[in-house]
Amino acid sequence: MLRLTNITKTFNPGTITEKRAIKGVDLQLEDGDFVTVIGGNGAGKSTLLNIIAGVHFTDTGSIILDDMNLTGKPEYVRAKYLGRVFQDPMLGTAANMAIEENLAMAMRRGKKRGLGWYIKNEERAFYRERLSLLDLGLENRMTAKVGLLSGGQRQALTLLMATLQKPKLLLLDEHTAALDPKTAKKVLEITEELVKKDNLTTFMVTHNMKDAIRYGNRLIMMMDGRVVYDVRGEEKKKLTVEDLLAKFSISGEVNDKMVLS
Repeated sequence: MLRLTNITKTFNPGTITEKRAIKGVDLQLEDGDFVTVIGGNGAGKSTLLNIIAGVHFTDTGSIILDDMNLTGKPEYVRAKYLGRVFQDPMLGTAANMAIEENLAMAMRRGKKRGLGWYIKNEERAFYRERLSLLDLGLENRMTAKVGLLSGGQRQALTLLMATLQKPKLLLLDEHTAALDPKTAKKVLEITEELVKKDNLTTFMVTHNMKDAIRYGNRLIMMMDGRVVYDVRGEEKKKLTVEDLLAKFSISGEVNDKMVLS
């Protein structure tokens, strides 16, 4: 589903603040893979995600998504094929618009627009059914402004919007990091349910070692702009936090945020 070949990225080249963020990453995701990506600060996790999304362009290498060459394609072109949830719950929704209006925007992403009644009754019924999957009561508040929702509710809504059209690849950039532990757990449970329901290929960046082990069928560890560990299946299921800590400690990459998580 996704193939990255020899991806490199350097920020501010030739200056005193030059930073080689990604150093020759080769990575392939199979259809239906749910990959958790973990690493210390500056390991390159979010940079790699942003390269896939088109926020940053690569210096070298290629990005192939389901046989489509996305290398050099701008972010708005890739958005047709990608679902994305940000770390900040406020970024994925329009606060001054109603819940159903936000869902309608997500439903029309990448499609031609025409003239007509903006949300038909059958479409509204579909949104209500999908919202009920979140088990947050939002299906009874569809005309409420999104700005009135809590951070966790907005993040759950963003997740639903990102998966409404079944994207070829779902990108999750530490999407529970800004939430309290109880709400983060709920959002992760919703994430797992939606991913399994539609068999979504998913790339989830996280600092939380327990979450990286608990969710998905595959775990990737990054250090200093490289993939240094890639484990899946039964081997991943046997992993413990202590195992990951030992691997991080070898390079000194472990940090307070990861330990506290």
